[in-house]
Amino acid sequence: MNARPSGASAEALEAADLRFGQVGIANVRVRSTDPAALRTALEIRVREAPALFERAPVVVDLSFLPTQPDDATVGALLGGIRGAGMLPVGLAYGDDATDALARRLHLPLIAKFRAQFERTAHPADPATPPVERTARDVTPAAPPQPGEAVTALQHHQQVRTGQQVYAQGCDLVVVGTVANGAEVLADGNIHVYGALRGRAFAGALGDKAARIFCSEFRAEIVSIAGHYRVFEELPADVAGHAVQIRLEQERLQIIPL
Repeated sequence: MNARPSGASAEALEAADLRFGQVGIANVRVRSTDPAALRTALEIRVREAPALFERAPVVVDLSFLPTQPDDATVGALLGGIRGAGMLPVGLAYGDDATDALARRLHLPLIAKFRAQFERTAHPADPATPPVERTARDVTPAAPPQPGEAVTALQHHQQVRTGQQVYAQGCDLVVVGTVANGAEVLADGNIHVYGALRGRAFAGALGDKAARIFCSEFRAEIVSIAGHYRVFEELPADVAGHAVQIRLEQERLQIIPL
């Protein structure tokens, strides 16, 4: 039962609805305090794939800098990100100093990365695509309980355009086609027994050993542990073929099966 604030009328609440959903936001890991250098680096990404990166919402991660910059420097860095065509929407969780900085800059502190930060010295790369998700249907899998064997979420139908399927804490098996504009994500491996035409993101919490397998490769973008490749045109030797995709020395390798 929803509690209504004292004195609030039904008419007062009709002006807006508030709902929670799953939104994928890219994480910009800042490694330089030079706003011009940051802007140049991001402009390259935007030029590579403007449909994916232009006006993409991003979380700004300052934890890879030796020390936290002062407010003016962070403001200039945010300006560099905006100048590159991306839209900073908050700071990645770090520590109390990051929290205080976010409050002074009137930015939200995105807690999505908190668990990864506390587990390691730095947040893990989120392997979510750098565009806002507008999927109407999201199919999550419950994470495994302690002592349970890690299983796979099985999706026995086509993943439609605009739909997102996410396997939390396990592998994802899709028996069917992943359509153009559809997205499949997994904390583990991804297996697609059909055409992969949309986007696939494996190792969503930073597992570099994760892989992507599909029986017909026609993807728009693939990513493992945050390392991605965007395809305007598919290489002839893999287009339409069964492949596996794995990460080797920080580069994605696409290998025919």
